Amino acid sequence: MKVLSVASEAYPLIKTGGLADVAGALPGALAAFGVDMRVLLPAYPAVMEKIRKPRKSIPLPKLLGVGARLWQVKEEGIEWFLLDAPELFDRAGGPYIDVSGQDFGDNWRRFAALSKAAALIAEGAVPKWQPDLVHMHDWQAALTPLYLAQGPAAGTPTVMTVHNLAFQGQYGADIFSALELDSSAFSLDGLEYYGDVCYLKAGMLWAGAVTTVSPTYAQEIRTPQFGMGLDGVANARADDLFGIVNGIDTDVWNPATDAHLAVNYDITRLSARKANRKALVERFELDPRHKGPIFTVVSRLTWQKGMDLLIETVDDIVNMGGRLAVLGSGDRALEGALLGAAARHRGRVGMVLGYNEPLSHLMQAGGDAILVPSRFEPCGLTQLYGLRYGCVPVVAHTGGLADTVIDANEAALAAGAATGFHFGSVTADGLRQVIHRAIRAFGDRKTWSKIQKQGMKADVSWERSALRYTDIYKNLTKKQTS
Repeated sequence: MKVLSVASEAYPLIKTGGLADVAGALPGALAAFGVDMRVLLPAYPAVMEKIRKPRKSIPLPKLLGVGARLWQVKEEGIEWFLLDAPELFDRAGGPYIDVSGQDFGDNWRRFAALSKAAALIAEGAVPKWQPDLVHMHDWQAALTPLYLAQGPAAGTPTVMTVHNLAFQGQYGADIFSALELDSSAFSLDGLEYYGDVCYLKAGMLWAGAVTTVSPTYAQEIRTPQFGMGLDGVANARADDLFGIVNGIDTDVWNPATDAHLAVNYDITRLSARKANRKALVERFELDPRHKGPIFTVVSRLTWQKGMDLLIETVDDIVNMGGRLAVLGSGDRALEGALLGAAARHRGRVGMVLGYNEPLSHLMQAGGDAILVPSRFEPCGLTQLYGLRYGCVPVVAHTGGLADTVIDANEAALAAGAATGFHFGSVTADGLRQVIHRAIRAFGDRKTWSKIQKQGMKADVSWERSALRYTDIYKNLTKKQTS
């Protein structure tokens, strides 16, 4: 089966968050099930810098009035189609924001063009390769089924994966005329959303199936609390809505072989984590004399991620005997508050601003517990890395966090099933209480070691999830041919 995956970012070529990890891991995971998945990605400057020749150029017609072509290339074991449209993508900044941190004003056009390019590939733009199905990721690819519907590949099955419903691609109605879509698309059953244009809504309604990145999140988005205004759409697609937990690349995230670590280890050599702990202490300038647990945070610093709650509890973590190491960036006020906490608690709180992939690996290998206090979390990958590395997850009971971490309550501890700690009330008090539970458990070395080892035994690979995706693909293609 041939599948085109359409994404605005994909590891290892370009990454701002978990979407990239998923889009980059799926082709390899699905290959074991006979799926030939190729990835369509914008040719950002950062992407082209990583591409080695040879590469094949494939001409395209103008996309929304903009000249474009595809580069076909194999890199890091993945077959890529890179959408080269200099007017749209050849610019300084990140995939979505400019150098000042503001969204590009033409993001609506840039990612509509990406969707239209996907439709052209489905129609046969690439010689000798035409997909049986198109898999879209998040709002940036969500117009694909609308463009497909008005062309010769109208019957092509599609899957829409929602990684985070909070990001919807909503714009004023004035852009619609430039999208080159049939006028009928601006309707209640299409793009129209309270008088605006909403890309994600259209993708969720028009795709053959909708998936989210965990079973719990698939149910949560059907409620007003988590539905972000699209709960009605999610409920309308309830029969075709599936929650599939993300996996991680267990070759990249493997403490036994990870080149980013001070010392490699596995479940039989947990004592070797001490060297990574020492390296982490040095990197974050923590006081080595303190023996309490080191809590790590690797996150975007946003309200969604509960970073305001973390700020409220920093003093409590220190007073209870813990230490804290934070890696991240985001909201300027939250950045400032955490930097202030690091200055206030020198040797007990450390902060590195930005994102650093090698450091994120060391933090999983050297930290004792990874904090994920998200108000909502479709899946989350950080806690999966924590499980893999023996860095015990301390997580809010929501979305994929609830699906992937087993709380160390009395019953789970007795059964030897516990892999981390949950807190249900996503408040500062709830976070304080679960941190206290974790610190108390850390004091019992035998119990803590059991929790670590049980987490390291968890299957966090893509195998089961890839099988679920394959089944969905097969069912959709069967429907299309029947």
